[in-house]
Amino acid sequence: MLTWLIVGAIGIFTVWFFFLRSRGRSSNQTQPSKAQQSKTQPNENNRATPTISKAPSTPVPSTKKEIIRELPNLSSTGDEFSFAPTSFALPTMTILYGTQKGTAERFAKELGEEANRKGWSNVEVQDVENYDFDSLSSEEIIIFIVATYIEGTPTDSTKSFYNLLQEECQDIRAGSILHSVSFAVFGLCNSLYTEHYNTVGKNCDKWFMKLGGKRLVRLGEGDENSDQDKAFTLWRERLWKVLEKKERQLREAFENPDLKGITMVTYSSDEESNDKEPLVDIEDIGASVAKVKRPPKKSQKQQNRDEEACDSDSDDDDGSDFDPSKPLTEMLSSTHKKSLQKQGYKIIGGHSGVKLCRWTKSMLRGRGGCYKHTFYGIASHRCMEMTPSMACANKCVFCWRHHKNPVTREWRWFVDDPEMLVTEAVDRHQKMIKTCRGIPGVIPERFEEGLNVRHCALSLVGEPIIYPEINRFIKLLHDKRISSFMVTNAQFPEKIENLVPVTQLYVSIDAPTEESLKKIDRPLFHDFWQRFIDCLQALSRKGQRTVYRLTLVKDWNMDEIDQYANLIAIGKPDFIEVKGVTFAGGGKKNQLSMSNVPWHTEVIKFCEQLSIALQNHPEKDNLPNYELASEHEHSCCILLANVQKFKVNNVWHTWIDFDKFLELQNSGEEFTSEQYMCPTPEWAVYGHEQRGFDPEEFRFKKVRNHIKKENPPAEESYVNGGC
Repeated sequence: MLTWLIVGAIGIFTVWFFFLRSRGRSSNQTQPSKAQQSKTQPNENNRATPTISKAPSTPVPSTKKEIIRELPNLSSTGDEFSFAPTSFALPTMTILYGTQKGTAERFAKELGEEANRKGWSNVEVQDVENYDFDSLSSEEIIIFIVATYIEGTPTDSTKSFYNLLQEECQDIRAGSILHSVSFAVFGLCNSLYTEHYNTVGKNCDKWFMKLGGKRLVRLGEGDENSDQDKAFTLWRERLWKVLEKKERQLREAFENPDLKGITMVTYSSDEESNDKEPLVDIEDIGASVAKVKRPPKKSQKQQNRDEEACDSDSDDDDGSDFDPSKPLTEMLSSTHKKSLQKQGYKIIGGHSGVKLCRWTKSMLRGRGGCYKHTFYGIASHRCMEMTPSMACANKCVFCWRHHKNPVTREWRWFVDDPEMLVTEAVDRHQKMIKTCRGIPGVIPERFEEGLNVRHCALSLVGEPIIYPEINRFIKLLHDKRISSFMVTNAQFPEKIENLVPVTQLYVSIDAPTEESLKKIDRPLFHDFWQRFIDCLQALSRKGQRTVYRLTLVKDWNMDEIDQYANLIAIGKPDFIEVKGVTFAGGGKKNQLSMSNVPWHTEVIKFCEQLSIALQNHPEKDNLPNYELASEHEHSCCILLANVQKFKVNNVWHTWIDFDKFLELQNSGEEFTSEQYMCPTPEWAVYGHEQRGFDPEEFRFKKVRNHIKKENPPAEESYVNGGC
């Protein structure tokens, strides 16, 4: 029986063998010849050439993966794609090369020339030896063409950059510092070095990716023993296909701004996006938090310890006098920079930074502007938020920067050139605006306007007024027709005295008494209260628009209304902004919670009581009359204004004529705030049904799936906006 089973098995196997053999012969008759294959497939010895086969006339992708990776043929000679129509909005492309024999340099220059022919005008080709490594995180698109030298080592010109990139990648504190950078790497190598084949190119590609960069195309390899030019041409064509496809998608999104459900379009490769979460708008990030895998507890603890290392509590001013004989250093250490970059700051030089405000992005999409738009008429999508000094003299309990910036009593660092700061700040801001181009709903006209900065809010973080070249800095802003909104924490009275005219000058009034100010602001100066009063007196002598900014913290500083009135009697500001504190999240050192955030109705009640207290003040005859002039419910903010100055014929004039201000400022003559005011639109006046929301904007409401409270507090039951 067993013998018959064996014979039967052998017979079945024999029949199956001849069946497969005959099938293989029939299929070979339809395959192209080797000569034909060589036209579409690379030589086996040419490891540098990526495989790009010519698509049939009626392609039928066999898998979903092929469908995703298939790229349209956008570079046909008959109708070559041009980037020129939108060149102003394209991200900056930096092409770096590290060469030993000149091949990488030649390829880099060829790519740069091709970019210019295609209409991509903002391209820079540079030897990596002359490149500032600290600028890497602020790049938008970086192309790296690099050669591998003997034993897998970088070329002489590449060594410094290569080592710094490796160190950054190995630093556990680095995080995703290249999260906003798209990159592509092409390596030049020799296949005879089998163990070190394209080592430098492979490592750079891997390290860029590990630091959060978005790969545009796969690593290209040009073998010296094969046709390097052909390999580079094929890799270059693939790169342009990706860039052209993304540009087509962006233009389509702009032409159809009302399309729903569109994922944000960015300059990253389709090939790298298959296994990743889709990009989301930062305002909607909360809905995607549950999808993010949390890091292991051990690494999280280590990360927290690293971040705490740069808290200002650990680098306080020690109170000693500044020794000018000691060598000067940069204000921001590498730890400070990494922590601030993690929060979204673009660091400029050694002590400055710029960041994109959420209201800038909101107005780009036609979803409303910030309270400065309502109160003063600024265009939020054209406003740059920056500071020339990250250092501060206070450690306020409600600081939304979580004390990641240094603290000081005086300037003790290198001073960056103000021309460089203004130029770099505008450039970095424009780059961040360009990244918004792919966000669904961005209005093309607003986007073009947003690239032309018109306002600068010097209130980002720190104390900008202590920058030694602050007056020159402000004049440079005005020369570029950029208005200036300066905020100070009222600890440097001599700086306020010597400050040149700004469009609007603020002082932060965080508490009305010495005891409460010490508790909330936690100032470094021992004579902080006298400095505070001196700053208010200096403010009263300014001829331009002046503002008191009150930040209300429930259960901390909302009860002493009469004391606030006493401070107003000293400075007699043109305006008083009263805003509910913004909760910046919890933490071991954060003493606040959401219970300390007042409701909009509570802020209104406080302002009404303050107005009454001023009317009944012992020095009321020498005080202006203040009334509620405007409100911005979304920001939980109220504006009180000087009636005698800014209510003309019963019409509020809180808005600013920015062109008039610049004209007056350039005249060299003294001028006052009344000379550049203009009427406040009806919708922005306090009491209007719009509650400070511009009717020309689209009121967007996010769908929230929060669990409703069964018995909400009585004070919350009648609130329309909240905090």
